Amino acid sequence: MATLLILKRRIKTAKNISKTTKAFQMIAASRLKKAQSAATLSKPYVEKLDYLSKGLVRKIDAHSQHAYMNTPVGINSKLLIVVSPDKGLSGGLVTNLMRELIHFTSSGKIYYPTIGKKAETAVSSLNKEIIASFPFGNSLPSFNVIYPLTKIINEYFLGKKISEVKILSTKFTSVFIQIPQISTLLPVKLDDESKNINLVTLFEPNADELIPDLLQHYLEMVLYQSLLESYASEQAARMIAMKNATDNALDIILQLQLEYNKTRQEKITNELLDIGGGFQTT
Repeated sequence: MATLLILKRRIKTAKNISKTTKAFQMIAASRLKKAQSAATLSKPYVEKLDYLSKGLVRKIDAHSQHAYMNTPVGINSKLLIVVSPDKGLSGGLVTNLMRELIHFTSSGKIYYPTIGKKAETAVSSLNKEIIASFPFGNSLPSFNVIYPLTKIINEYFLGKKISEVKILSTKFTSVFIQIPQISTLLPVKLDDESKNINLVTLFEPNADELIPDLLQHYLEMVLYQSLLESYASEQAARMIAMKNATDNALDIILQLQLEYNKTRQEKITNELLDIGGGFQTT
């Protein structure tokens, strides 16, 4: 049976851990409100931009198609952007992301730009080729971080070094649900729903002149939305993980306190019995 001193130390350690995890929980909760608001408010804009871009693409001639819409022939290489947090303590979020990364396969070469230290570490451990690495940061992502990414995408895709651009990030569904997913950014393809779009709209200038800037902005906003949802997912996962850790620490404190009281009571009883035995012998 553990001594009273050891139990006291264990109780003190568990209390310190509960205070730390509670602090992390409160910090994540305060950041989550702003992150959730940013990801939720920008999502309708990105969806409308997707609707408008794909509807406008259908109105231009085949020979006027932008390079973002064409798949380079005879090239199997791909670009996979991996987005993760810089830090852990977020439950299974990073583990689920890395599981998707391990399961991703391609017949050709894969180039990896990474955002976040966890993604960089994971890709390096798999002996993959990292062509660029960016920190994710601890605050709401700024739109300026998108420009280096789009520069890399244009260099590889427009330079016909790759045939596809994909992104691995976490989709923010709710505070309790964050889903890792791989989405295709380029080439831009019409889905079944967009084929039924019939835009009756006048454009100034014409559609052919609008498409390059519109698709560039579409790519930037899809990337930025992925970063916003990844940040919101990180804060939600960390808040839930730290809450569970705090609850577990409090349960351990309760169990240790009961054991401490039981040990202390047993020690006092033994001392009383020793005193009583001493009186009887005299």
